[in-house]
Amino acid sequence: MFSSFGSSMFGSGFGSPSPMNNKFEEYFRCYPISMMPELIRKDDANYGGKIFLPPSALNKLTMLHIRYPMLFEIKNEQNGKLSHSGVLEFIAEEGRTYLPQWMMTTLNLSPGSLIKVTNCDLSLGKFVKIEPQSVDFLDISDPKAVLENVLRKFSTLTVNDIIEVNYNDTIYGIKVLEVKPNDTSHGICVVETDLETDFAPPVGYVEPEYKPKTVKPTSTPIDPSKVNRGAGAATMAKSINYAKLVADGGKVEKFTGGGQKLSGKTVDKEDDSKKNYNIDDLDPNAPPVPLNLPENQLFFGFPVVLPTQEEVDEAAKEELKKKEAFSGAGQSLRQSKKRKDKNPNHAPLKNHSRSPDVIEID
Repeated sequence: MFSSFGSSMFGSGFGSPSPMNNKFEEYFRCYPISMMPELIRKDDANYGGKIFLPPSALNKLTMLHIRYPMLFEIKNEQNGKLSHSGVLEFIAEEGRTYLPQWMMTTLNLSPGSLIKVTNCDLSLGKFVKIEPQSVDFLDISDPKAVLENVLRKFSTLTVNDIIEVNYNDTIYGIKVLEVKPNDTSHGICVVETDLETDFAPPVGYVEPEYKPKTVKPTSTPIDPSKVNRGAGAATMAKSINYAKLVADGGKVEKFTGGGQKLSGKTVDKEDDSKKNYNIDDLDPNAPPVPLNLPENQLFFGFPVVLPTQEEVDEAAKEELKKKEAFSGAGQSLRQSKKRKDKNPNHAPLKNHSRSPDVIEID
């Protein structure tokens, strides 16, 4: 007992442990975090990259000259798979360690399996390429912000690790495909570093086929063979049968069903399509109606007929007569005293004698 103590403390000089003792290497029975005692269990750690170790591991680590943060290599010696992690707390039972569920799955571990935990130094990461394990990851509106929040719970990332992300009560698997710098450990430290992230297409994602969008023309090209060129198309109004459109526009069809006589014979319905309509016969005060033209027909209005000079002179005379109406002068019912009376029938007021100041009555 004392020989081992002396060799470990004073074998290579007082106060300076030997290089062999500068290595932390222990075997533990591993269990998922869900199997921790209720008083010390932390379910949030199940979606992070840190493990729980016993207090004895902390005592050994404090005696070694190790770099911080404490990083560990976790290896399953039965299949040779390994990963890296940090430590969250030293509260596990002696001889046990608790791992996140994704780490148990990545290393093919079952509860109670024996693993090897060794301290290590990893380079600060500069680049990582990840691959979502489901196309559901594309439903996240801002995956970059989600990933930045998740990596705060990780100290390391290792190639071929499939970490788990809990977002909106949904668990997403993310596989680490590539890291830089990439050394023999195939792992990087992600504590206090600027990490560039690249996303690979999710597993099961199929790139949609590009199909050029066909643009339909807004109007159908006019077929010259269908344009009316007969004698009836001499004017635009005749070609579109404008008189019939106006005559039918103000009508509201009611009770469009067919009638029947008591004798059993059907009532012949008048065929309005055979009626002849003329623009001169239309009511000029008729309300406007929508101009619904057939296909491939345009309406540019009626021809403009300028008024003759006689019509212009007649209109000017009518306007002049309107202005001459009520052309008399107005008079006020109460005349001003300063107003001079120009009526020659009355003598001017200034020639009148002034009335006496006192009137004597006998």
